[in-house]
Order: sequence, then C-alpha cells, then structure tokens
Amino acid sequence: MFVNAIEEASKYTCPIHSIIRKYVSTEIETGCSTFIMINKEGYAITCRHVVQDLLGAAQELNTKYDSFCKERDAIADNSKKRKRISELEKRYGYIKANPIPIQIKSAFLNAVDKFEGIRWHVHPTYDLAIIKFEKFNNLLCHNFPILAKDGNVKPGKSLCRLGYPYPEFSNYRYNAEIDNIEWTNENRSDTPRFPIDGIVTRLAADNQRITEIEMSTPGLKGQSGGPLFDTNGILYGMQSATISLHLGFDQVDREINICGKKKKINDYSFIHLGRCVHINIIKEFLDQHGVKYNLEP
Repeated sequence: MFVNAIEEASKYTCPIHSIIRKYVSTEIETGCSTFIMINKEGYAITCRHVVQDLLGAAQELNTKYDSFCKERDAIADNSKKRKRISELEKRYGYIKANPIPIQIKSAFLNAVDKFEGIRWHVHPTYDLAIIKFEKFNNLLCHNFPILAKDGNVKPGKSLCRLGYPYPEFSNYRYNAEIDNIEWTNENRSDTPRFPIDGIVTRLAADNQRITEIEMSTPGLKGQSGGPLFDTNGILYGMQSATISLHLGFDQVDREINICGKKKKINDYSFIHLGRCVHINIIKEFLDQHGVKYNLEP
C-alpha cells in the first residue's frame, strides 16, 4: 500500500549518523536520527530534541573537552601530576566512576556536499526545528516533500513513517595519537531506512488547535525527524516521540509451561504509540522563517 510513497519519501528523507565517546573510554557508541530536506536552498526540518542533543550539546561538550585536554597537557610531568589531573577532572565534572559523554560528532548524509556550517531555529513550544546548511558545495537531494494543504486527518486513516532507527554504519574510529574520535573513509558508511505504518488513533490539541497526530504503532528510536505521509506521499507530519500507556493486563507470578517446564513469570504490558508534529504546525513555523516549500494543490 505504501510502496510508491516510501520510494518517494526516501528521496528527501536523510539520516544523521552520530558517534559518541564517554570519559576514560576508547569505545564509541553510535546513533541515528532523521531529517527532511524541504527545498533546494538547503533548508530542512527535524525535531527540536535532535538539534539540541546533537548540535547544541555537541558544541558545548566538544569545546569543554578540548579545554580540558589543553589544561591536562600543560601540567608539568612531576610527582604532583596525578593529583593535579585528579583536581582538574573534578573541576570539569569528569568522574571516572560515572563517565559522562565528552565528545559527540554527527554527519548529515545525502543532503548537501561540503557545507561550511549549520544554523538552526528551534520551535519555542513544539518538538520542531529548522536547519539550514550554509555555503554548501553541491545539492545531493533533488526531490522534496509535498505538504498537505489543510492537514485534515481523522482517526482511522492509514499513514506511514520513514527513518533510520538501526545504525549499521562503521566508518569511524578512535585515534589514540590525538585522543579523538573521527570519521574515516573505510568500512560501511550507510544505514538502511526503515518504514513503519499504522492508523491515526487520536489527535492532540493545544488551545483548541491540533498540534500532534498519534499513531497506533510506535515511532522507533532514530526515526525522530522523519516524515509522516499517506499512500500518495503527501506529508502530514513529522515523527517526534513515542508514549507508552499501561494496558492493565498484568501477570504477576503466573505459572506457565515453557519447553515442558513450569515457570513463574511477571509481565507488565504497555502499548507504544507514536506522536507526530502536525503538518499545520510545521507550515506555520516554515512561514514564520520565510522557508519555501511545496504545497499540495
């Protein structure tokens, strides 16, 4: 049912690959999220929490760790060096017993080539952000979404989401010589897209205005910032969050037969429902910042 729509959405739905390192560790954690290219001028949309976590927080963390390294490397190599490093760690909040992230680096794929920077606008109320690729070399994305004209959607309508919830890229490494994480030109550099459909269950409103669309299936981690579209490929919203509601079908110390053996199990069931920013909220924010987009006829 969504075969053609997924093919169309994949032309403007792009992944964000992230690598994360914690203090006193050389291991690298990976993550994915999603953004939607809006026009040929280099504008895109994603979730506010994606921008804040991957761009805002990354700048702060990386700058802080660079400062720490400069101070650490300037400590004289004598009998007091270990003590002074310990004092420096405490001042920076780098506790070995509870390591925190110290570096985050992200790569925005399939949108533009060799851009000089990114600026962004985050919505003051909703989980929505506009990003702008600055002074890019070439445009890699040549197809853009068509936004629903009135956003009129009712419970029971089938819609689909697309994103990148399962990071499989491996083109990164820890460089021990410079104590840094970095991207490489080796190994796998892509991650497969993943769609998930469902029906509209409820509409969330704020001040008598619909702001979110709730779906009967969860939005998967990594799909944040991905499109919500119908069978014609028309954009109705953007995946933002997933809520979990207790079903009340709890099973406590229930005895069941597993492989011929009786065992007691506990099970607490929840239903996981995706929440998507409504298309009308997206259009208002784009209009506010003068961003051009394609509108349904």
